[in-house]
Amino acid sequence: MARPSEDLTPSRDPDADKPEDIVWQGKFVTAKTRGRWEYVGRSRGIRAAAIIALDEDPDGRRHVILVAQYRVPLGRFCLEVPAGLIGDDEGRRDEDPRDAAIRELEEETGYVAARMEVLGEFYSSPGMVSESFTLLRATGLTKVGDGGGVSEEDIMVHRVALDELPGFVDEWRAAGHAVDVRIAMLLTPQYLGDDPK
Repeated sequence: MARPSEDLTPSRDPDADKPEDIVWQGKFVTAKTRGRWEYVGRSRGIRAAAIIALDEDPDGRRHVILVAQYRVPLGRFCLEVPAGLIGDDEGRRDEDPRDAAIRELEEETGYVAARMEVLGEFYSSPGMVSESFTLLRATGLTKVGDGGGVSEEDIMVHRVALDELPGFVDEWRAAGHAVDVRIAMLLTPQYLGDDPK
């Protein structure tokens, strides 16, 4: 397996050491500039947790738990993995990503997980957003409620068989809806916990 080395590391951008300026800051998002770059990030150091939640039937058929909600920036509904903010409430600034993921999974989907495994930190659109998210895999699921999110959210929960996921995503798109980039990870065996053959 190839490993990153100094020989493979490109030179730094000429604006990398220029000062970062805040153009505008809201409760959750901050717009910034650094040299010629414009980008946004989470305010107050807030991070995010995204969950690949896998459920299994008694016969061994596996499903993934997905959510859909209307996203105002897109102007349409978006299919996503369950996700939420880490440390966004007072008193939770140092919240562990696992704790946030456990809370968000139950709030959004109505499922609790026997196991919550951290898969690493990822960046969704590093050319324009500095936000990172911790990706976790939830297994050993038990349905304990309806989900749907907190009072100001209206989240729809979808339990989709993994072998039907590509068709489900195609139908979702054909209906004019959006698909979060993290759905693409569900098509890779490593993140689903499958052993490579």
